[in-house]
Amino acid sequence: MSIDCTRRALALGALGAWLGPVRAANNRPPRTLLVVGDSLSAEYGLPRGTGWVALLGQRLKEQDLPLNIVNASISGETTSGGLARLPALLAEHKPDVVVVELGANDALRGLPLDGTRNNLSQMVGLSQKAGARVLLVGMMVPPNYGKRYADDFAALFERVSTERKVPLVPFMLKGVADRPDARDWFQADGTHPLPKAHPVILDVIWPRLQPLLRG
Repeated sequence: MSIDCTRRALALGALGAWLGPVRAANNRPPRTLLVVGDSLSAEYGLPRGTGWVALLGQRLKEQDLPLNIVNASISGETTSGGLARLPALLAEHKPDVVVVELGANDALRGLPLDGTRNNLSQMVGLSQKAGARVLLVGMMVPPNYGKRYADDFAALFERVSTERKVPLVPFMLKGVADRPDARDWFQADGTHPLPKAHPVILDVIWPRLQPLLRG
């Protein structure tokens, strides 16, 4: 083989070695985002496609972020229920990002706050162990629960976020439940937001979620 032919063969070989990983990267399946939440994420009482998770899917397409979204949220779900379901969800979907949005139903049922905090901490830990980045979405309770309970409830999300070193959305319904005309933004039950509130919810969650999606 001539020197020129040898050089050409080496150059083509080097190009092929460089293109191989690029092609492999381009052929990778889209990453997966898993949402484990309650009725606030499960589109309770809403037309399909109007909840914040569905709106997130639209935003990801607009921003050319190819992710599969698995919405495993269930109306009425508690942190203990989410914790029980999580191992199977992680094994099945192998998510890159997990959003944990639970705790409100624990408060509605008067469950011990230590149990809620422990369940959330375990959920975050299991997700991290599975290789996922985690966003914790917090909630606040109305003033009629009493100031001490309300403060302790909000603090449990902060504690889990700090201990597990994950980002936190302190209050999912910021800009909705704290509005002067908040009653006009909720369904007849006074608990579940109307469709017009869900773009606001997404905008509250997005700044903490976006860095995880691009990671």
